[in-house]
Amino acid sequence: MEISTIRMAFAQNYGGRAHSFPVPAFFDYADTRTALWRERSIKAIRTLQNDAAILLFSIGAAETGSHIHTGGYLDKQDQQDIRRDDVVGDIATVFFRDDGSWRDVALNARSSGPDLDRFQRAAHSICVVSGKGKIPGLRAALLGGFINELVIDEPTARLLVQQLDEDKNEATSEAPAGKTANNKTNRKRAK
Repeated sequence: MEISTIRMAFAQNYGGRAHSFPVPAFFDYADTRTALWRERSIKAIRTLQNDAAILLFSIGAAETGSHIHTGGYLDKQDQQDIRRDDVVGDIATVFFRDDGSWRDVALNARSSGPDLDRFQRAAHSICVVSGKGKIPGLRAALLGGFINELVIDEPTARLLVQQLDEDKNEATSEAPAGKTANNKTNRKRAK
């Protein structure tokens, strides 16, 4: 089934309306993206994206064979660039690292996806994930504050909690005697 057909069916099922965003996943040149973002029809769709109260998404990861990695969108140079930038996942074609940083990832300058700070501001930023291959990206997205609601299957949730507990134990054991590690990362994880 074609992706546009799936989008239309999804919108109908929930009483919504699907809007096409007629741009490539990645532009060849950042300047092309900048120019296209000035077009009225594209501005209208981007305004809808920006004003959306509910963002529903998953985490893309090379290890899970996500569509952005297997669909021919990335050439060898792009793949080398994301490895060099230590990327662990993407949301809507915008890549991020394990600490949740994303702004200086080179490929993002050519991505058609929304800025990830949009996810930080959304009333409902709902991430749906399943599978251990998504955990590094999920952890990074949580650190980046891109998720405020999470739908996750039990085995993946157990692995996530186990890894977070191991990290907490490592941080505590590395702290000076009588003190616990209290850095930004651990505070965010504890929330």
